[in-house]
Amino acid sequence: MTYRRLLVPTDGSELSDRAVQQALDLAAALGAEVRFLHVQISFPISLVGVGELVEPSTIDALVAAARQQGDRILQGALAQAAEAGVQAEAALQSNPMPHRAIVEEARGHGCDLIVMASHGRQGLEGLLIGSETQRVLTHSPCPVLVVR
Repeated sequence: MTYRRLLVPTDGSELSDRAVQQALDLAAALGAEVRFLHVQISFPISLVGVGELVEPSTIDALVAAARQQGDRILQGALAQAAEAGVQAEAALQSNPMPHRAIVEEARGHGCDLIVMASHGRQGLEGLLIGSETQRVLTHSPCPVLVVR
């Protein structure tokens, strides 16, 4: 199978940046396109009455700052793709379950490979928080290349 359209979720971390570079190297070798994805974790502010304690303008400022950070991450990835001569596009999503956004993005855009980082949570943290990478592996409609 030849991969033609790679989905690359990125959170801007060092390990995620390595996955971006691996994906670009692979895309350049295959003549494939890349779609970068940054998923912001949305959450309800009204949990346990916290919403009443937070000024609405503060919430708006936090959302705007998160969007700007996501845009910076994606613009950096797009600049790397341009430098590598790889055709790329980017999307910013908000979802309380990042793995769902990744899987939906892969399905919706005809991606035939997902290239993503494994953040390697272990022990109690891994048990309690789980791994978005593991969830993507479980639900993905296409192969997943995990970069460590």
